[in-house]
Amino acid sequence: MLQSLAGLYEDNLFLTNLYEFLDLQPRIREPANPRPVPVPLRYGIAFESISFQYPGQDHNALQDISLFIKPGQTIALVGENGSGKTTLIKLLCRLYDPKQGRITIDNIDLKSLSLSGWRREIGVILQDYVHYNATVRDNIRFGDISQDPHTSNIDRAAECSGADGFICSLKEGYETMLGRQFESGVELSIGEWQKIALARAFMSPAQILVLDEPTSSLDPSAEEQVFRNLQQLAQGRTAIIISHRLSTVRSADCIYFMKSGRIIEQGKHEELLAKKGEYARLFQTQAQHYR
Repeated sequence: MLQSLAGLYEDNLFLTNLYEFLDLQPRIREPANPRPVPVPLRYGIAFESISFQYPGQDHNALQDISLFIKPGQTIALVGENGSGKTTLIKLLCRLYDPKQGRITIDNIDLKSLSLSGWRREIGVILQDYVHYNATVRDNIRFGDISQDPHTSNIDRAAECSGADGFICSLKEGYETMLGRQFESGVELSIGEWQKIALARAFMSPAQILVLDEPTSSLDPSAEEQVFRNLQQLAQGRTAIIISHRLSTVRSADCIYFMKSGRIIEQGKHEELLAKKGEYARLFQTQAQHYR
């Protein structure tokens, strides 16, 4: 009886945590009278003097960031760890609101747009992408659940990410259960999971693609193929690429080098090398390993 009472007390502690979680209110709310999201983008995306500080931190993760992205343009955000690249993307997805400044979409404040409508227009793969314990087909289709479960777009997305090669070698192909949560599940390597996550991004019909370290776990040949496919898929879309590996961003229309939450250099690859600044230094550091 005493053991049962102790168990009830312990369960009550867990229930308390559950109810506290259920009572949490979102900090980012849908505007009272949301404006429709511009489709397609005509003017572009503008970050206007953006500063941001994470809750509980005593320093800014971003400081006075201003940049402009034209529709259909491919830009790259580069820099060392902690420079603020991913934070900038989280603000664009409106997971947070900036402390100062504003983000505008075709000259409309992002806070005025429909939250759900805006997020439908962004296909994002962050560094901490999810490993769903579901079939290969569902893992890819989650990029756009409005599509038919057996649409040929799933196969096309897998081809674009390079995942089709190992998927075909699986015993049940696209119907193979991934992850170890279920008895018949198959565990993939880190590189294979990344290809699945990329395929999920390629499934999205969103007009803005955001890829955060999209090829960090891929070998050089697979990386080259992914970026060749990305260039084709990004035609007519706006693409934002975050990467530590500067070889992956050479073809971007504009490269922004970030350091300590600020943009300290910007331009095309050749222009930044000619400046012999931070970007050139980091590029030469990486290039010397291939000489």
